[in-house]
Amino acid sequence: MRNMKKKVLALLLCGAMAATMLTGCGSKEADAPAETPSVETEAPAETGEPQAEAPADGCPGVDGLNIGVCIYKFDDNFMTLYRTELQKYLEAGGATVTVMDGKNDQAEQTNQIQNFITEGVDVLIVNLVQSTAAANITDICNEAGIPVVYINREPDDAEKDRWTANGIKATYVGADARQSGTYQGEIVLNTENKGDINGDGKISYVMVMGDPENIDAQYRTEFSIKALTDANMEVEKLDEQRGDWDQARGQEIVANALTNYGEAVEVVFCNNDAMALGAKQAIEAAGRVVGKDIYLLGVDALTDALEGVIDGTITGTVFNDHIGQSHAAAEAASKFAAGETLDTLIGVDYIKVTQDNAQEILDLLK
Repeated sequence: MRNMKKKVLALLLCGAMAATMLTGCGSKEADAPAETPSVETEAPAETGEPQAEAPADGCPGVDGLNIGVCIYKFDDNFMTLYRTELQKYLEAGGATVTVMDGKNDQAEQTNQIQNFITEGVDVLIVNLVQSTAAANITDICNEAGIPVVYINREPDDAEKDRWTANGIKATYVGADARQSGTYQGEIVLNTENKGDINGDGKISYVMVMGDPENIDAQYRTEFSIKALTDANMEVEKLDEQRGDWDQARGQEIVANALTNYGEAVEVVFCNNDAMALGAKQAIEAAGRVVGKDIYLLGVDALTDALEGVIDGTITGTVFNDHIGQSHAAAEAASKFAAGETLDTLIGVDYIKVTQDNAQEILDLLK
């Protein structure tokens, strides 16, 4: 039953991912995010082209490959889901996989990559500790003749352009964080008062950021508010603090904000669900009620957050599809190893999650 649910989820996201791959690679500007995909989307029609054979639950074309995987840190909730699915999918396809914990230390991760190169891995899959390290890591891998697939933390456009200009075998697989921020804002706009709970004509908010150097944190912060202002809503930033994707930090930041600003806080935006779960604890401790006198938004669709959306203690989240992304990353590694040339961006859409579809997403992930 679990495999069938994952197949349903894969069908749901297949069309959205393909559309992003076609439109995302040549544009520098943020296009308007697509409408939220329905969980009842049908699979695309057969093209008639031959498809690669693959093990029942494994990645095609990786049998016999030696693949190194670098994760920025193991104790990140979302990346734990991601790396577990990635390793399972690769190993089910016959690959030898070694996964390393960067411990949130770029120097440590760089050493791990150099060790992988010395060992002679066929492909590297890298979740950077610091996005700004992409150029150095790319050059190290390119000089060794080893393709690199970046995941979750996106190198900037200038770096991706360099890959194309110099024929470097590198790509980024991930979702466009601008879309996730936009979806957070849209969830607020779809509430009965559009986020203006006290009726003073403006939305007063607290922003709990991840790592400010991370492009996902930057885009989620910017575009969640942009969605409000694009809808001609006046906004007021009461507080914006760095939470480093951490639940305890999310709780601390929001507790302090609620102490300092009290009932003026109408919306709490969190760049991920871990921080939103911490914010939820702070909101409840302060005697506030989500959906009544405050709204709370996250990103990732972790199980605990989905349960919060279902019971109304979290207003909404955005599904950061670790299954679709990890499978796309594995398949990119397979194609690189086979000598194929790939686009510099392989995109997977987010899905907006509210009470209307949270249970369906939760069921698909079980």
